[in-house]
This record gives sequence, structure tokens and C-alpha cells, in this order.
Amino acid sequence: MKPQAITETIQLKDGRIITIETGKLARQADGAVVVRMGNTLLLATVVSAREANPSVDFLPLTIDYREKFSAAGKYPGGFFKREARPSNDEILTMRLVDRVLRPLFPKDYHAETQVMIQLLSHDESVMPDALAGLAASAAIAITDIPMEQPISEVRVARINGNLVINPSKNELAQADIEMVIGATEDSVLMVEGEMDEISEKEMIEAIRFAHEAIKEQCAAQKRLAQRVRENNTFREYPKAEQNEELKQKVFGLVYQKSYEVAKLGLGKNERKEKFSEIKAELQNSFTEEELDANKTLISTYYNKAQKEAVRNLILEEGIRLDGRKTTDIRFIWSEVDYLPSVHGSALFTRGETQALATVTLGTSKDANIIDSPTAEGQEKFYLHYNFPPFSTGEAKPLRGTSRREIGHGNLAQRALKGIIPDDCPYTVRIVSDVLESNGSSSMATVCAGTMCLMDAGIQIKKPVSGIAMGLITNIENGKYAILSDILGDEDHLGDMDFKVTGTADGITACQMDIKVKGLSYEILENALAQAKEGRLHILGKILETISEPNKTLKASAPKIVTLQIKKEFIGGVIGTGGKIIQEIQKETNTVITIQEIEDYGLIEIFGTDQAGMDDAVDRINSITFEPELGGVYWAVVKSTKPFGAFVEIKKGVEGLVHISEIDWTRLENVEDALNVGDKIEVKFIGNDPKTGKMRLSRKVLLPRPQAN
Repeated sequence: MKPQAITETIQLKDGRIITIETGKLARQADGAVVVRMGNTLLLATVVSAREANPSVDFLPLTIDYREKFSAAGKYPGGFFKREARPSNDEILTMRLVDRVLRPLFPKDYHAETQVMIQLLSHDESVMPDALAGLAASAAIAITDIPMEQPISEVRVARINGNLVINPSKNELAQADIEMVIGATEDSVLMVEGEMDEISEKEMIEAIRFAHEAIKEQCAAQKRLAQRVRENNTFREYPKAEQNEELKQKVFGLVYQKSYEVAKLGLGKNERKEKFSEIKAELQNSFTEEELDANKTLISTYYNKAQKEAVRNLILEEGIRLDGRKTTDIRFIWSEVDYLPSVHGSALFTRGETQALATVTLGTSKDANIIDSPTAEGQEKFYLHYNFPPFSTGEAKPLRGTSRREIGHGNLAQRALKGIIPDDCPYTVRIVSDVLESNGSSSMATVCAGTMCLMDAGIQIKKPVSGIAMGLITNIENGKYAILSDILGDEDHLGDMDFKVTGTADGITACQMDIKVKGLSYEILENALAQAKEGRLHILGKILETISEPNKTLKASAPKIVTLQIKKEFIGGVIGTGGKIIQEIQKETNTVITIQEIEDYGLIEIFGTDQAGMDDAVDRINSITFEPELGGVYWAVVKSTKPFGAFVEIKKGVEGLVHISEIDWTRLENVEDALNVGDKIEVKFIGNDPKTGKMRLSRKVLLPRPQAN
């Protein structure tokens, strides 16, 4: 018998419909749903192991999001014609879903769990990544896999002053706010997006608007779960072992000592050493038999005691691990023009976090090509972020670009792309290498990126700075502390990681992850206000190092000249088999690109030698030269015939001066007035109506004899 699907419907305020369907596809998975909006269909499945590996003390959660080329009626690029490794956009979508789902699983749930989301059908008017969080959560909600409550994600944009949920890509191009919000019915858990220098108040308004839509999507998942599940109980799973007596002993030995060490305001390595001494003392207080029997629990209770000590120090005394107050920014120093051979460079150091950024200028051929089932095009500004293991004093194998590197690089790119001038002729690539890391390396990348752009001579619209904010809360008494410019340990021990970038006039990008339930909008507003103060302080430090973009490019940087030619001349510039353009490039030591754009050709001439570039321009101008009617030109006589002289007015551009147009007096022979090699002035008087060839006159530029 054909299975009957169970469906729930969500209606957006503008009348568009989202449906969630289950019971028809992938029925051997623990949970499977199809989410549909327009003609976009996503299949989300979840499978979670019934048993957990006893040695695993974390949740091995995998989120996988893939866009099938067949969903858009396309073929994969490349030789094998098969989807392979995920694209950057797919990885970014995986991260968005993971960041919202992960905190809602029980802390002691350690079973291998895999959520797979596949784009089965694509609608150009629907952006599927905005539905991925809803699909993943709905697939889990209809199972007995333990998760506190459903979540959803939406994209919110402001277009012509109006906030819109899940706009199309064409609509998004007109937006000055674009954010993806992840939340439960009760709490906002994740924010990521870019803005056109908006205020903190405008950002809060957009988040609130998105949250209202998410509440309806969470309610729909609950309705679906009630129709699918026979009861609301979760599956049984091994609970983490507890030993209250052991916990009290560990806390008694560790808490106060950790509190005192945290209060010393030490550097990262010194602090780590002191905490290691406390842990060693703790272990020495147990016999070998006790350690063997309770090794995992002792380590767990030690970490909890240390975490509680650090958090209470901040809440009770306002003292942070490195001795700062909650609003203090670490010491900042920076340099530009650090690397002599690159097109632009900057070194930005804040505390124990350091980023070295470089700019490389290229042609349109160097643009980042985007070719996915849902997007095609190119980026003329892009940023790559590298996080080598030595930046944290570790030795680890290098296994390619990590998801974290892609995510942090994307945030920095979104922060800076709005300040690139619209008329910038270059493809601009920034590479940020994190050389030291103790918190907020992505924000150091933003700062270094701003400075290296200015050092390169890119006339940016405004400089941008960034800051990472943290939060420590006590749910029992309601106390909280907002931390400016967080350390790595404060990120790990805290309840929020909120990165904000912007100019002096407004926010350009943000990324927020919240680890506690029920974060109030009051705390969010206070965090944004404190972030603005810190951001402006950091911006001031940047401007002390470089106050405005350099007026000229570096000597090592290539220059670029753009020409616009008529479409019919493109073939002439390229030549048969590319012969002419290759010859020009070789002889002038330039790189030349040609793009056909509607009814004209756009030529970029790229090089470091000005004389060579000028020569290339002259050659192309000669090929594309069109004389103006009535225009006067110097010409060289190339050959003579009984009926006139052929002259060259530009290299390769010849016309005829008829014998009757050489002089006012009648000539029997052309050679009586002109010889090969003579340089004369001629006037373009039109094209021959029969042959279409250029007609030139010398006599009209000579004094006319007076009549007798």
C-alpha cells in the first residue's frame, strides 16, 4: 500500500506557504521530513545510534547539507561529473544549523548522531539554506531522540525599509540588512549576517521580527510531532555517572585555588601552568586505585570547579582571567607595510591574538568563480582565513581548510566587502594568517584587513573594526556580566560569543552564538551598546597606525587600465586563434582580458611597466580606431597609384586621398605632390558609398587659391 504522508503547513505573513511532510521518504531513518516552499524541496534525515562509546564524553553530532546539481537541472563541473566535496556555501549552511541544534541536546547524550539535509528540487525564488534549520529540527522532533525543544532558522532582510522573511536572491540584492536567525520558541540562539552600517536598535528590531516567524515554525513542528509520535517520551540512554561525595572532595581541593589563580591576572601560558599544578595536586590526593576507578569523573569535576571559580570571580568581583575589568580592551599594537614585496600588508596584535593580512590585486580573471546548483557568478573581493596550529602552541596534522576557517573567513569577508569602492577595477584578495590566538582571531582579521587595504592604496569607503563580546550569567540570582574583547578561555567558559564589526557610523556584520536559554533582549541591547564602545576604541587604534588609504599603489602592485570598445572590434583585438592579443601581451609585458558585456567589449590591461601598458593601449586603440567625420589626422603616405595616394592615419588604418583631393591645382601625376614616406595632414570626409572605404582630403586643409 502506498504510504500516506502526514503534513503540517506554515503560512508566512505575506501569504507564502511552507509545508513539512513525513512518512513518505527515507522511512528507515530515525526521522525524515520533506520541507517545501514553492518548488524548493529539502529532504532532512536523522539517525542516532542506540549505544554510545563509553570513552566518548561529548556529542558526536554531524550536520551535512548538500545541494544536488540535478535539483536545478544542471551538471556538476569538472571531469568526473559527480558531486564531490562540499562547497563553501554548503559548509557555511552546515555550520549555521549545527550552532543552533547542538546546545539543545542533553549534556550527557553522547551517541553518534547524523543529520543529513539534501536539496532535491530548487526554485530560483526560494533560497534553500534558510529552510535547512527547520528541516533538520523537524526530522529530530518526530523521533524519540532527546532534544529539549525544536528550533528553526529564518533569513530576515530589510528591503526598501520593510523587513521580509526568507526573501529571494533577487530581493536580497536590494537589502541593507541580511541576517540568518536561529532560535527556539523562547530564546534566540544564533545570529549571523551583514548590514549596511545600521544602528544597534535596527539590528534588535530585525532579530525580534525574525523570532516571531520562528515561533510559528516551532509550533508547527510540535503539531507534527504530536501526530507522528505515539508518546512524548525519549529513548533511554546511558546517563553519565555521578558521585556526589567525590564531587564535593574535588571542589574542596580545587575551587578556591582556581579562584586565587584566576585572580592573579596572568598571561595565557602562566595561567595554564598554574592550573596544571592544581590538577597535579588534585591527582596526588588520590591513590592509584582511586584514579584508575574514577579518572573520568575526577577530570570532569575538576573542569567544573575551575569553570565555576572563574565565572564567580567575574560576577562577584568584576575581575577577569588576565586582570582586566569587564569593559577593558587588551593592549593593541599594529603595523602596515610590513612585507616589502606584497601589494599591501598589515600586522594587527591585540593581547595574545595576532593576524598578518596581505592584499593581492588582480584582474577579472582572478575573480573567485562560484558555480553551484543555486548560485552562479564571481566575487571580485574575497578573503581567506588561515588558522595554523602553531598559533595556539600546538602541533597538529594539516588536513586542508577546516570548516572553522571557512566560517571565520566568511564573517571577515562580509564585514569588509561593503567598504570596497564600487569603481575598484581590481579583483582584491585578502589572506589573513593568524600567528597567535587567544580569542577573537576573526575580529583581528577584520582589523588587519582594513589596514592592509589602506596600505595597498585601495580607496575604501570607511575603515572597519571588530570586537568579540562574551557573557557570564547566574540563572539563580539573575546576575550577569558582559565582557568586551574576550579571551579564548572566556569563550570556552562563558555563555555567549558575540562578534560585531562596523564603521564609526554603523554595524557591517555580526555573528552570535548563545549557550544559555532565555537570553533577554535587555542583555542583548546592553551587549551591543558595550560592543560599540569597544569597537570605536579599536577603530581609533587602527587610525593611529594608518589614518587614510595611501594615495598611490605600491611599486610592486600592478596597474590596470580599462578600455571600452565596440562589440564588432573584439574579434580584431583577439585575432585568429588569439594571435594578436597574445602578441601584444608578449611584446608589452602585460596581461590583457576581454569581456563581452551586452553590446560592448570591456578590456583590462594589467601590468607593472607603464611604458609597456601605454604601448598596449596604443596598439588596441589603433585596432579599434574609428575616424570622426571632419576629423584632422597626421598621415604617412604608404603607396601611390595613378588615381591617388594610400595613407596610414593609425597603425593598420589606411585610407585613400584621391588625386583630386591632393591639391587645389590639377595634377597629372600623384608623385608631382606626394611621395612614399611623406607625412601630411588629412581630413576625413566620409566613406566611399560604393566601396565603404575611407575618403580623405589634403587640399581642404590647404589655402584655396584666389580666382583670377
